[in-house]
Amino acid sequence: MNIKHSFFRICILFIGLGFVLHAVAQEKYSWKEAEAGGYTYRYVSNDPMNTRFYTLKNGFTVILTENTAEPRIMAQIAVRAGSNNDPATHTGLAHYLEHLLFKGTDKIGTSDWVSEKTLLDQIEELYETYTRETDAAKRRSIYKEIDSLSVEASRYSIANEYDKLMSTIGSQGTNAHTWFNETVYKEDIPSSSIDKFLMIQAERFRYPVFRLFHTELETVYEEKNMSIDNDGRRAFEALLAKLFPKTNYGQQTTLGTVEHLKNPSLKVIRSFYDTYYVANNMAIVLAGDFDSDDMIKKVDHYFGTYPSGEAVQDSDVSEDPIKQSAVLDVFGPSAQYMIMGYRVGNSTSREALLADVASSLLSNGKAGLIDLNLSQKQLVLGAGANVNQQKDYGFFTLYGYPKQGQTLEEVRSLLLEQIALLKSGEFDGSLIDAIRANSTLSFLQGLDNNTARTQHLVTDFIRTKSAGWDREVGYLDALAKITKKDIVDFAKTFFNDNYVIVNKKQGEAGDIIKVEKPPITPVHTNADKQSAYLNEIAAMPSLPVQPEWLDYKRDIQSAKAGQADVLYVQNKDNQLFRQTFLFDMGSWNDNLLPLAGNYLSYLGTDKMTAAQVQEAFYKLASNYSINIGSEETRITLTGLQENYGETMLLFTDFLMNCKVDTAALVNLKKDVLQQRQNNKTNKRYIMQGLMSYAAYGAKNPFNDQLSTEELTAVTGDELVALLHNLLDYEHKVIAYSPLNLEQYKAELSQYHKSPESYNSIPTKRQYTRLDQTENTVLFANYDMVQADISWYRKGSDYQPGKEAGVALFNKYFGGGMGSIVFQNLREAKGLAYTTYATYSSPAKKEDPFAVSAFIGTQSDKISEAVEGMNALLDALPRSEKAFNTAKRSFLSDIETQRIKKDAVIFSYLQNLKKGIDYDRRKDWYSQVKTMEFADIEKVHQTELANKPYTYCIVASEKNITDEQLGHIGKLTKLSLEEIFGY
Repeated sequence: MNIKHSFFRICILFIGLGFVLHAVAQEKYSWKEAEAGGYTYRYVSNDPMNTRFYTLKNGFTVILTENTAEPRIMAQIAVRAGSNNDPATHTGLAHYLEHLLFKGTDKIGTSDWVSEKTLLDQIEELYETYTRETDAAKRRSIYKEIDSLSVEASRYSIANEYDKLMSTIGSQGTNAHTWFNETVYKEDIPSSSIDKFLMIQAERFRYPVFRLFHTELETVYEEKNMSIDNDGRRAFEALLAKLFPKTNYGQQTTLGTVEHLKNPSLKVIRSFYDTYYVANNMAIVLAGDFDSDDMIKKVDHYFGTYPSGEAVQDSDVSEDPIKQSAVLDVFGPSAQYMIMGYRVGNSTSREALLADVASSLLSNGKAGLIDLNLSQKQLVLGAGANVNQQKDYGFFTLYGYPKQGQTLEEVRSLLLEQIALLKSGEFDGSLIDAIRANSTLSFLQGLDNNTARTQHLVTDFIRTKSAGWDREVGYLDALAKITKKDIVDFAKTFFNDNYVIVNKKQGEAGDIIKVEKPPITPVHTNADKQSAYLNEIAAMPSLPVQPEWLDYKRDIQSAKAGQADVLYVQNKDNQLFRQTFLFDMGSWNDNLLPLAGNYLSYLGTDKMTAAQVQEAFYKLASNYSINIGSEETRITLTGLQENYGETMLLFTDFLMNCKVDTAALVNLKKDVLQQRQNNKTNKRYIMQGLMSYAAYGAKNPFNDQLSTEELTAVTGDELVALLHNLLDYEHKVIAYSPLNLEQYKAELSQYHKSPESYNSIPTKRQYTRLDQTENTVLFANYDMVQADISWYRKGSDYQPGKEAGVALFNKYFGGGMGSIVFQNLREAKGLAYTTYATYSSPAKKEDPFAVSAFIGTQSDKISEAVEGMNALLDALPRSEKAFNTAKRSFLSDIETQRIKKDAVIFSYLQNLKKGIDYDRRKDWYSQVKTMEFADIEKVHQTELANKPYTYCIVASEKNITDEQLGHIGKLTKLSLEEIFGY
């Protein structure tokens, strides 16, 4: 949601800069009206997505944009209500209502609604009593009764039936989010399932039933505890609280307060739903493969009778001007940084437009003032600027991470110096044109992305109820009129002593209040039951979708460019190129490679400074990246085809003629050492290290890095020599370009010269995976409210014939909200917000399969969480209906998957690593079609059940004892030095 440049604005930049420049330049983007098939719709002239806006008779908004790239549709259903609309006494309500919209209705998710409703009504009344009661003993007694009735009611409920419905119709990425002014529900469906989808959604929103509430609330507790452990989130909330002292942008958070979460009211939730979930406050946004004339009839059929409500008026949100800066401190275990925020006007204001451009002039990743003056000169560890625009206000933020020995106050001063340069006009005015050119590139890369289309249309609906779409389409006209003087004038009036600074410092957070664990009896999930409604949906016919298989000999052209193999796919969609030099060598071959790749970005040549190189790429709207993995290195160039020659010339000269910069290397080493220290304060990095330790032992790929002494001894000559000689190692050229192959080869040969013979690739370091012979625990101490627990086990040797069964097993067992793991550990027991388990296939045939699982839970639930996951790892619950749903979903995924562009080549290379030279999805499809439950049960029994595991646990020593850990397995406590290798 933190989008710097909206996708649609990028679309408009393409129009203005592209083939219709002269035609559009004289024409305003304006609202127009048309009629088709008996329906009137509005549209904006010269909209590159040809979006149609319909309003049904009940006020429901329907927004359609067609894209036939693949037989799928991205759907987002948006409600103009979020955390800003929460009652002041029930913050967090909009968010947990979002959770409850996945629980079904009086038709979905129930096997006996009459019996279930009697119990749910009693539970609702008990919650009212519970919320009003203040005596702790009486509250415990009431909650015990709620728990008992909830278990009884669950005998009639069918957990996760909504998710099963979505799996049945082939949906992917079932999700939702709540933020300041919005709650949005998302599905990515096969276009052939649109009728079923609309029927289900109409029923979903008709009358949601708030069943399984106390276990779902427990899940929200876990999410709240995760946020408490997230220093960045706490710092951000502190910033907003000070920027918006009067309004809910700062005074209410999406997750709500701990006190309010502990005292919910189902009656208040229902009232909120009745107020805001009405036709005239909602929209459905669809992007994908459909005919709009036909689609509007379908949507009207299912949503045309959805009830309207009283018009929801946008509240008058007003803040007093900030007249004095403020500085706040937030403490926590993660690395220190500072964030500085300014308040911005509403999304339709000129101030918002100018702030957007100013942020790009400060920070665009290459040529902004912060990029060139701070990042490029290595004056900070990291820094940037961004604008986040909301309906009523926005916030302009700058952030900075200090170098070793640098204070947060020094970082702040450096950022303020960049703002001063903006105010004095000491920046290259041509960067405004470069911003437009780079937006063109981004547009071309993203136009076929249905998610991006729907996201921006949803954003405009939330902000303006789609009334501002013409302004979005007219963004180019507005941008074209912005001058350097406009930016300077804006900066002088906008950037004053009106900011808020939050210093995120390392230390113990003394004000942490976690949500305590209430006693919960596991509810019945009834995974093998189905409602009559689901049976009705399953019986409805669907238009068949035929899978499309790749034929690598047909779909990929090959050639030679000197010594290099060229694998080529022609771009027939637009004028973009993407080219990758692919090396079968990485950090396991030479541990100086990652350092050399980082060093390059700080180097110049004999003709250009480092800053001039980065500016040149930005002005060409071209990008380069060097991605160095453990066993593979990729150098990727992207840009407009018209600039291919200049881009290649620039990059080749840059790589082959970069010069040693001793000062840059000294700073880089310091930054690497500082980043290493920061990594040791990040619980995710700690868990990665534990998992690598579990897989390989004390010496593993995660900690086998240059020592501090080795890093200190590295010279600039060594790194530059490695860069100069990089193209002398054997590599492939992966290319996607609008030229035909012969034209491309001719252009490539001008700039890419292969040696007569390649250098020998350095010998790769080998790491041996451990066999797990007994249960062991690897524990790392971290100051946190929650506990993160991962399981690891080396599996059997890779065999191609096993992959289909493994993939189907994962779909059933641990791969989504309808999976066995999710239902049991989150839905039935409320043990986690995030949990999963998978038996993963390796990337190459030499490696084995592997078991991994995860649960993030409250620290006082560690034993319960471990027991719950272990029970599932040892005994696979059987549900034929859930199995058939998983099977249908798996087949639908393949039927609607379309591998396009240079992804065809990378698919081919991925298969080759496994000894396969054809599209293996064809085998999977035919094999899964005939599979029975016994096939996945065999995977479980032979690979997971009753096996020893290594348990990786990151938690606070204050919250768990050695004795508790010892009950899980043989305990080894690892220091950060043992985990990280430094």
